[in-house]
Amino acid sequence: MSDVAAMPGTPAPPRFNMLPLVFETFACTLAMMSFVALIGPISRVLDLAPWQAGVTVTVGGIAWVLLARVWGAASDRHGRRVILLRGLGGFVLSYLALCLFVVLALRWLPPAWLAFAGVVVLRGIAGGFYAAVPTTGAALVADHVEPQQRARALAGLGASSAVGMVVGPGLAGLLAVHGLELPLIVTAVLPLVALLVMWRWLPRDERPQVQDAPPLRLRDARLRRPLVLGFAAMFSVTIAQVAVGFFALDQLRLEATEAARAAGIALTSVGVALILAQLLLRQLNWPPQRLIRVGGLISALGFAAVIFATSAPLLWAAYFVAAAGMGWVFPSVSALAANAVEAHEQGATAGTLAASHGVGMIVGPLAGTLVYELHPGAPFVLIAALLVLCVLWPERTPAAQEHAL
Repeated sequence: MSDVAAMPGTPAPPRFNMLPLVFETFACTLAMMSFVALIGPISRVLDLAPWQAGVTVTVGGIAWVLLARVWGAASDRHGRRVILLRGLGGFVLSYLALCLFVVLALRWLPPAWLAFAGVVVLRGIAGGFYAAVPTTGAALVADHVEPQQRARALAGLGASSAVGMVVGPGLAGLLAVHGLELPLIVTAVLPLVALLVMWRWLPRDERPQVQDAPPLRLRDARLRRPLVLGFAAMFSVTIAQVAVGFFALDQLRLEATEAARAAGIALTSVGVALILAQLLLRQLNWPPQRLIRVGGLISALGFAAVIFATSAPLLWAAYFVAAAGMGWVFPSVSALAANAVEAHEQGATAGTLAASHGVGMIVGPLAGTLVYELHPGAPFVLIAALLVLCVLWPERTPAAQEHAL
């Protein structure tokens, strides 16, 4: 929804074009996920321990948690265009520096501690700048899209992100046959193209700035439900990502190479399901609460079905169903949060929700591995139970907010 209504006799404002934002989301997600797919082989060449490889991935999420709310609040004060371009520009430069550092390290093979320190620092900086991209993008959608259409619009961004999640590792694998340097160079170019597109396309007619409004509190009652749901959703997804390989080894009794293949296909099916589910969501006209309830139940059934999987195809099918439900939950939670606050709070709200996602990304793998020690199916029972509790959580929303939903 546009923040400035058209006056009688004046031309209507141009329709908000989502395509450049969709491309930016795809390009940046592809770059981030392709690097994650390459970190294993890179670590082996640079003589890094497995835990060091894990730290290099986790540090980006930590930086995201710490800075997402900061970027979002800044976009409320200074406008979406300037903050999004600064964040995206910083991500382009820091990711280029990260790729260049890795390329040089692969050629010169410095001491392992130096390689580790360089990757961690540059990956953390890139993650900190990247936090501005989805946060400000979600606020931009909230600025220009009517509340009842926000879930559909955000589903489009979610689908483009899911495509990047699927294409990124696959593209990295295809290019890696020519060496580890080529995929780094190719994937570093795409965010630069996205920056040029966004510089050309981003609206220049910013809404009036709000300088004297009180800051959005972390404990704001309006955001309690979206933040809990956002954390629970990301917590569940990251547990499932970590547990799938171990489940294939211990429950399906597969050899290491077959278990890796089964896990890879399961995660690919997740990406495909997310894309299809979010494309279907765009054809529906359901309110966010209904999409969360239905999607949460579907996802809970899918995760619960994992414990009954006795073969790899059954595991893939269960993950597909679970991810399809999540494809409705994620954009709907974002729309729920955006619809609960005022226009001048959209950036801070998007940043706070992104931070809750980041906390789920950090806590989920640890909780999943701890619970897995009890039984291979325990993580999936935990996920299913958590999602059911979220769906059954009674809604106590003020009447005005309820009407907006």
